[in-house]
Amino acid sequence: MNTGILIVAHAPLASALRACALHVYPDAAGHVMALDVEPSESPDHTKHKALGLLGQLATPNTLVLTDVFGATPSNVAQKIVDGTHSKLVAGVNLPMLLRTMNYAHESLDALVARALVGGTQCIMQVSVTAPQNQTRAPNDQHIHDHHQ
Repeated sequence: MNTGILIVAHAPLASALRACALHVYPDAAGHVMALDVEPSESPDHTKHKALGLLGQLATPNTLVLTDVFGATPSNVAQKIVDGTHSKLVAGVNLPMLLRTMNYAHESLDALVARALVGGTQCIMQVSVTAPQNQTRAPNDQHIHDHHQ
């Protein structure tokens, strides 16, 4: 991985996302860090912890993913990426994280684009199709539904 990934989100989301992603990419454990922001912690304490995690990633390029723009995790993340070779993307979800881990060998700018595409393309309305939710006509007695 050329780029480290730091997830800064409301507790316990950051750790949960990291755990899910490491289920798919177990070898990436050293390149993906998570900071769960507790409601009782001050922003300064959270910033100090985030800077420590950035140091553990030991890479000049870091993609920081946060959950809600304008909330404390996002505000702290904005402060730690300012003036660094890091980029910040808000609205983290699991497809976004998996996409970034899959392409972490790419440049930081390319990785930001991958994160945005991965996060948005996987948001969709899913409808359940027949035969489960359709009523049968009286003469449909001989149809067998097979669920896979």
